[in-house]
Order: sequence, then C-alpha cells, then structure tokens
Amino acid sequence: MAQLVECVPNFSEGRNKEVIDAIAESISSSEGCSLLDVDPGSSTNRTVYTFVGSPDAVVEGALNAARRAFSLIDMSKHSGEHPRTGALDVCPFIPVQNVTMDDCIRCANIFGQRLAELLHVPVYLYGEAARTEGRRSLPSVRAGEYEALPEKLKHGHWAPDFGPASFIPSWGATVTGARKFLIAYNVNVIGTKEQAHRIALDVREQGRGKDQPGILKKVQALGWYLEEANLAQVSTNILDYELTPLHAVYEEICRDAEELNLPVVGSQVVGLIPLKAMLDCADFYISRDRLFILEEEHKVRLVISKLGLDSLGSFNPKERIIEYMVTSREDGEDGGGLASLSLKRFVQSVGARTAAPGGGSVSAAVAALGAALGAMVGQMTYGKRQFDNLDSVMRRLIPPFHRAMAELLDMVDADATAFSGYMAALKMPKNTAEEIKRRDAAMQEKLQRAVGVPLALAERVSVLWPSLRQMALYGNIACKSDAQVAAKVLETAVFGAYYNIIINLKDVTDDAFKSATQQRASALLQEAEHSAAAILKAAEQRV
Repeated sequence: MAQLVECVPNFSEGRNKEVIDAIAESISSSEGCSLLDVDPGSSTNRTVYTFVGSPDAVVEGALNAARRAFSLIDMSKHSGEHPRTGALDVCPFIPVQNVTMDDCIRCANIFGQRLAELLHVPVYLYGEAARTEGRRSLPSVRAGEYEALPEKLKHGHWAPDFGPASFIPSWGATVTGARKFLIAYNVNVIGTKEQAHRIALDVREQGRGKDQPGILKKVQALGWYLEEANLAQVSTNILDYELTPLHAVYEEICRDAEELNLPVVGSQVVGLIPLKAMLDCADFYISRDRLFILEEEHKVRLVISKLGLDSLGSFNPKERIIEYMVTSREDGEDGGGLASLSLKRFVQSVGARTAAPGGGSVSAAVAALGAALGAMVGQMTYGKRQFDNLDSVMRRLIPPFHRAMAELLDMVDADATAFSGYMAALKMPKNTAEEIKRRDAAMQEKLQRAVGVPLALAERVSVLWPSLRQMALYGNIACKSDAQVAAKVLETAVFGAYYNIIINLKDVTDDAFKSATQQRASALLQEAEHSAAAILKAAEQRV
C-alpha cells in the first residue's frame, strides 16, 4: 500500500468562491495529490481543504496552495468568527497510511522552511513538530490572533521557527505542524452565541481557567453564531477521538444545553472523519440502546441519525469518511487490492503466471466465505416469527462470524503482501559481507511475517468452531447444508494455512520459532479436523 499523508490547510477565506476555487485548483493540479474535501464557511470566513498524497507530494501541494493564496487573500481586510493568525492560518500534516508521525514532522519542517523562503513570511511549528512545549498547543501559538502579531513579533520568545520576525499585513503568520487526526465537530444549539460559548467553556479541557478545568480531555471549544443557519454552535476540535470519542462530546453538550433549557438540533462534522470514530460512536448507541446492528453501512447511518450530522446539509459517507475517500482513490489507481476485485478477476489473478496471489490468499478467501456462511445461517434464523425464541441466541452467535468475515478478507491481501516482502528481500544486493548479512536478516524477518499470516488465519478460524457448532444445532433447519458447507470450507482453509506455514518454515533459521510455530499449526489443524467432523455429524442428526 502507498504512503499517504493527509494535509488539512485552513485558509482565511470562506466567502469569495473564485478565491476558494483557485486554491482548490492549485491543490488538485499538484502531481500526486488527491483533493478529498473543500469545506467553506461564510460566518467563519474560512475554508478547510483536505487532501492526501505521498509525503513529498503533499508538501508540494501545500506550497502551491499557499503561493496561490498569497496573491488572493488580504488579511488586513479579513473578519470572521473563527480564530486566525494568517491567510494560511494552519497547515497540519497527519499520518494516514504507511507513514509515521516522524514522517509528518519532517513534512512540517520542510514545508515551513520552504514557505518562509518562498513568501518571506513568519512560520511557527506546533503540535508534534513544536520545538518548545509552549508552542505545542495551537491556541497558545495563535493567542491574540492576527491583530496581536505586530506586537508579538517584537518579542524574542515569539520569534518564528522559520522566516522573518516581521509583520506582513496581507499575510500575517502561518502555523504548521504534525498531529493525530483532528475531528472538527460542531453541535447546533438554538440559542445565542453567548449561551453556546458558556457550554464550550464547561466542556473544553481548558475550561474557564486553571481553577476551573473543563470536562472533556483533548477537546478545544468555543461558541459562535452561524448566521447562514440562524443558530448558535458549540464548535469543538477533538484532538484525540480515541480518548474522547465523538458521542462523549455530543452527549455532554446535550446535557449542558438541557440545563440551560436550550434545544440541540443536530451537529456537523467539518471536513473529514475517520471511520473508526463513526463506528466507536455507533457501538456506544448500540450498547446503550440494546440494538442489534451488524453492517458497517447501518452503523454509519445510525450515527448520522443519532447525531443529526445531516442537519445543515447532506452527509454522504463516501465523501466524508476518510477511509472511504482513500479507498475510492486507490480503486481508481490500482484496483484497491485483491479483496476489492470481482470474483472473476480474483480467480483469473490466481490462475495467472505469478507466484502471488497463491495458496495463502486463496485460503483466506475460502475462510472468509466459510465465516460468511455461518453469518448467513444466523441471519436466516434471526427475526423470523417461527424462531422468536432463538433471537437472543442468534444475537450472540452472528457477530463473531460477521467480524471474522472482514478480518479474513483483509488476510487475502496480507498474505500476498507478506510474500512480496520476502521476494523483495531475496532481490537485495549480496556483493559484500555486510550486504549479505542485511539480506539474510531481511529474509528471515519477511519469512516469519509470511508464516504469521496463515497462522493468524488458522487462529481466527479456531475461535469460530464453538459458534458454528451451535449454529448448526439451532439455526434455521432449511440452512442445514449451508452450515455443513461452512464447516468443510473452514476446515479446508485451515488445511491451506497449515501447508503454507510448513513450506515457509523450512527456510526459517530460528529453531525455537520454527518448533513453536509448527506445533501450534499442527494443533490448529487437528482441532479443525475434529471440529468440522463434529459439526457435520450434529447437523446430519437434525431432521
């Protein structure tokens, strides 16, 4: 999979469509950059752009956008609800795929230095790229906003990290850095700006000051009035959605609004949102309300409904969830991996004159089909009047198969990727003793990874045997043959995994790893044989 960095430059223009479009065009025309979202706001007079690409590509894309904005935005005439310090107010780099935070820190430093050299403007580093603790927080760097810059730049402790300590009236200053995925999330309130800000002070981590900290960790917030929608918003930045999830922010704001007798009328995600944030939110409501929802699509719809994410405009998951956007991009460029192929093309790719995909990928695909059959038997039982007494049983049995389907599908590509890694190690240079040593070490590492995928497959199937046995005993009798096929298919997948493990183990030099892995693989194969036979017998006895 390609290296992908997300870049989210915020420009201080949200009303002039020609300017907004010109900046968007400068990004989309940058080689290697995919513009995913453009989100302008009239009241904030600010537009958030989201694009992805390789580390080098996103730096170039951000520079092209800044260069274009330099001639189009005049900060001396700017006003808006959102805090800002410059025409390109903030430009963070975020790891998305096959990149580290260190990679994004390098992006921020390269971008900051080149921007300062290109436009002769002051640039500050923040977040993970900050060089001092006092500049880690964006609000701290932006304190006083654009209007305070002339005085701030006179003080040595506010000297920029790059560029001159000079006030450029038309530009101001730019803040760049690296961070985790930030969710810009606003909750709509029918009330005043002051009431919304009162709630913001209560919920944000900073609170009302040192003696009155707020409730929600890693959350920034303020209140404003959205003229175009004729309502107030509690505007938040969720800096760590795993620590403070989306639903926690929404529910807390709802509680505070209720105390003020203010109605909450939906909410809004600005820019893109990670799929995990949506699914974590769905899981909260599924658990709280004792719902039975399996499909990812349905979970996303639940969140849209619960949070009212479409209250101010359409929320199209394919255009707002970053994984869906990235997948769409990859599908357009390289097919999106083996698991995204049609069945016909997958079979053809297996039958082609290439070593991968091979038996490992086929075993994973077969295992995914076995898990899917188990889920199908449950789905054909759950919710039917004649099986009402089994609803609670099916609610327990179906989810393990549903989760396994997705995980085993991922292994189709994981196996091929592991094999490709080993082949790449084989091709490493071996002209010197040092090169031979590096090559041998790389080969051993890749071999162990190649063994690890089919072993994980067999372990994953192992978890399903008890559930499949119960499904065969209690599931819809009309689906008996499907349960039987599921048993045999899962057993076959474990056989395939076993033989892939054995053929790769023969070249592993770590005897302890080799012995432990072979013993575990043999035990999993034996378990699969016995479990499949028991399930087939149990199903056959049902009439």
